[in-house]
Amino acid sequence: MQFSLPHDLLLTLFLFSSIFSASQACNQKDRNYLLSLPFNTSSPSLNWSASTDCCNWEGISCDHRSRVTHIWLPSKGLRGSVPPYIGNLTSLSHNALSGFLPVRFFSSFNQLRVLDLSNNHLAGDISLSFSSNDSSNGWPSSIRLVDISNNDFNGIIQYRFLQRAQNLNKLNVSHNSFTGSIPNYLCMHSPFVRLLDFSFNYHSGQIPDGLGGCSKLEIFRAGFNSLSGLIPHYLYSATRLEEISLPSNNLLGPISNDIVNLTKLTSLELYDNELSGKLPEDIGKLNRLKHLLLDSNHLTGSLPPSFMNCTKLMTLNLGLNFFEGDISTLNFSRLHQLATLDLWKNKFTGSFPVSLSSCKSLRAIRIAKNQLEGQIPLEVVQLKFLSFLSLSYNRLTNVTGAINILMRCKSLSVLLLTKNFLHEALLAEDSIVDPDGFRNLQYLGLAHCQLTGQLPIWLSKLKKLEILGLSFNRITGSIPGWLSTLPRLSRINLSHNLILGEFPKELCALPALVSKQALMDNSSLIFSIFATRNGSLLEFNSLSNMGPKISLENNSLSGSIPLEIGHLKQLIGLNLSHNHFSGNIPDQISELTNLERLDLSANQLSGKIPKSFISLHFLHEFSVANNNLCGAIPSGTQLQSFDVSAYEGNPGLCGAPLPNECGHILHSNKDIQDEEDGPAIRWSHISTILGLITGFWGVIGPLILSHNWRVVYFEFLEKVKNRLCVMLRNVLG
Repeated sequence: MQFSLPHDLLLTLFLFSSIFSASQACNQKDRNYLLSLPFNTSSPSLNWSASTDCCNWEGISCDHRSRVTHIWLPSKGLRGSVPPYIGNLTSLSHNALSGFLPVRFFSSFNQLRVLDLSNNHLAGDISLSFSSNDSSNGWPSSIRLVDISNNDFNGIIQYRFLQRAQNLNKLNVSHNSFTGSIPNYLCMHSPFVRLLDFSFNYHSGQIPDGLGGCSKLEIFRAGFNSLSGLIPHYLYSATRLEEISLPSNNLLGPISNDIVNLTKLTSLELYDNELSGKLPEDIGKLNRLKHLLLDSNHLTGSLPPSFMNCTKLMTLNLGLNFFEGDISTLNFSRLHQLATLDLWKNKFTGSFPVSLSSCKSLRAIRIAKNQLEGQIPLEVVQLKFLSFLSLSYNRLTNVTGAINILMRCKSLSVLLLTKNFLHEALLAEDSIVDPDGFRNLQYLGLAHCQLTGQLPIWLSKLKKLEILGLSFNRITGSIPGWLSTLPRLSRINLSHNLILGEFPKELCALPALVSKQALMDNSSLIFSIFATRNGSLLEFNSLSNMGPKISLENNSLSGSIPLEIGHLKQLIGLNLSHNHFSGNIPDQISELTNLERLDLSANQLSGKIPKSFISLHFLHEFSVANNNLCGAIPSGTQLQSFDVSAYEGNPGLCGAPLPNECGHILHSNKDIQDEEDGPAIRWSHISTILGLITGFWGVIGPLILSHNWRVVYFEFLEKVKNRLCVMLRNVLG
């Protein structure tokens, strides 16, 4: 008997657990629905077959009545359209769902708290997914988070959609195609909203005044739209705001000093608008500010002294404005967390601020296109993490000192000093103080400086160099063969110099241009790099996007183009124009099948355009103008798509797109063509002439030298004449 009680208890627990399990089995309708979800055959396995109870399936949650309440299936390869009933789903984000949402889709939910349909391909006017019954418009009252970003939804978002969403705290509709105004009074029915994201749509109109009533709002994003007008003062009443992101709109007017009421603000992004006026005098009260991006506006004046009280700044972008003042008087020494500083294209004067050397976290500095003078201070070497430095288009001096100082910045990878140090001499080998300098340099830009001297051999030590820009200088001498020892060099611009000699064959062995494995680093740059091409301004976010290219135009190079040039198979641009190259165009250029731009104009090249150029399928810029070329332009290729100017200045060329036909040109140039065809054609002329001479003297010679031959010959002619007379009488008689 002493064991019967535990046995009975065990039996009771077993029966209870069986009944409990049975009661917990998920609803059959819900189970059938889940099995009908549009999974792709390549979807990650969910292992749903291990249990018949769908409440135990991965990504599924049920309530106490065994009804499915949440579906959490992000990144599971779902395809197709959204079924009309999906329970109170939580997330179907990062799938490939497409098509339109079912009518009254949102109104079908009762206890939905989280809706995440982001990163799919869903489309349509979102207003059609709500019930037409006024009493059930909008999200259910239980909704807390709605994320339908990164889809193809359109239509107008109306404030009534939120009139029942009294518990909503996050709304993200970014990266869609919504139009119209951002709904006003957003927080009238949703007082707990903390995040609103309307960015990357087609919203127009002004920023809604109703944002001032969003007492809980922490993040407001509406960038990359077409919003206009002033920044409303009501926005400065939302004192819990930590982030305001409104870039790439059409906002006007000044930034009010009332913005200092937003003492919790950590990020302010207003770049690429039409804001004007001066910065608020008390901007230093925003002492929690970490990211301030005001570039690409019309802001003026000097930076207020209080600005340096923003000691937590990490990102400061004020470029492309009209700020002025002596930058060397600003004390940056308190900005210990500053990582990126962008002041380019303003009107700052003075010298490079020495106080920046106290900003030990600096990784990137761009103060290009200002009016800086003087020398680069030695204190810059204290910036151990500095990897990007652009001081182009200023009036700096002492290139030797600058190079010697910057060589010691061991992390420096991009150095742009274009249009400084005018008419100074290039740093010579015996002037280097750190032979191990520039160990991580990838891009050296010293163009438009009118620097003199030859290419210094210390460049051969920059083993990570990928781009060398020395155009528009007065460099003399020849192109050194040691350039081919730089394993990653793939873009060389030595154009508009005074360089002599031939195209070195060693250059045709550059590893990064011969093999795809040695191409440039494709990591993103901290700041974009801008370049002009055919009058257009181009922006590059990585060095690899600039592409492999050799530019040697406007020099005094001579000789023939080496046949080995066909080894540089990674080239997308080759410009040898305005030199003194002669001889034929190498057929091997056709082996550069990645070429997009080829310019051989204004040289002394002769012969034909190689027919093999038909393999250059990616050419969209091409010129062989002003040479001594002849023959037909290869037909049936993209070579006919270029303008006549690509071939002008070659009288011997013919065929489309030139107006002159090839028949006339080829006949008039027959002698030239014969010379090009070689000795075989010249021998045919000689044999013809010899035949004529032989035939002539074979008849005339005997007549002159032999009396008997003359008697016989004239008797023969007399007999022929008599026969002809008889024949004529018979015909006429």
